[in-house]
Amino acid sequence: MDKKFLHNILDRVIGGAPLSRDDWRWLLSEGAAPDVADLLRSEASRIATENFGKGVFVRGLIEISSYCRNNCNYCGLRCSNREALRYRLTKEEILDCCREGASLGFNTFVLQGGEDVKQDDAWIVDVVRSIKELFPDKAVTLSVGERSVEGYRAMRKAGADRYLLRHETRSDEHYARLHPSTMSAEKRRASLQTLKSLGFQTGSGMMIGSPYQTMENIVDDLMYLDELRPQMIGIGPFIPAKNTPFAQFPAGSVDLTILVVSLLRLRFQKALIPATTALASIDEQGRERAILAGANVVMPNLSPLDVRSKYSIYDGKKSLGSESAQALDELARRLATIGYHIDFGRGDYNEK
Repeated sequence: MDKKFLHNILDRVIGGAPLSRDDWRWLLSEGAAPDVADLLRSEASRIATENFGKGVFVRGLIEISSYCRNNCNYCGLRCSNREALRYRLTKEEILDCCREGASLGFNTFVLQGGEDVKQDDAWIVDVVRSIKELFPDKAVTLSVGERSVEGYRAMRKAGADRYLLRHETRSDEHYARLHPSTMSAEKRRASLQTLKSLGFQTGSGMMIGSPYQTMENIVDDLMYLDELRPQMIGIGPFIPAKNTPFAQFPAGSVDLTILVVSLLRLRFQKALIPATTALASIDEQGRERAILAGANVVMPNLSPLDVRSKYSIYDGKKSLGSESAQALDELARRLATIGYHIDFGRGDYNEK
């Protein structure tokens, strides 16, 4: 390894200088070496601490529906999975979750669900408006898939602050292997641009180790994120789901996921980067490892207890223990073991 080149490229990553495909490829390749990975994690942790201190923002996750019109090859909620357990929350059930979250100290609610045709744009708008009437000072994040431009605009007008929509993969060819022909990578990217133009704090991201993914695909993803400049970036390992075409594929690498988290923190110093539930689901220390690599958000589950096991997008998903909103003491204890603490602030993106 050329240490001089490493420090040069690190300066360029942190400084925001243009990076070539070869630069990103080199970082992904050399970053697999333990000494390089340690340096990247250390620098990413330093930058996160400089920007956010030792606080980790908490968002209350409410999984509003396990119905989905799409048939994505990796997802346990795909519409053709007849074994999936289906439910949809009512508006009042969602508001009850928000009330409980508010009593626990949460200042952001994340509404996540499949593209449920019965929870259409107008329904989402009504729910957002109702949450904002009850809790005008709290942030509402939506993660409900691809919607119409008019729908996005109405959700923003109703008070939605943020929107999460992973691009999944920049490669059109790879996207086609992960999704049905009714879905389009180009449309996904257009949706992300629309969300940004409407003033949403916009989140994108991808799975690491998804079937047929190559290292060149990850290079494409990093370059795309550099172009998109999202305010939030969600990165997690692929985890197979039963009753899907990818059920027998291996899970993605935790080590590679952590490396990508570090690179993203180095490049996007102000971004909100979650330590994802997927990491915690396949590595007992996955959440802590991500935070030590620069992640600064966790999303404990606020969904009603009787539906949490039904939102099975992949096998072995955690929603209890320190992944549960009702176990904040346990989360606080685990964060304290690595020198961090819960930050109950809204955690809005701030470029300054």
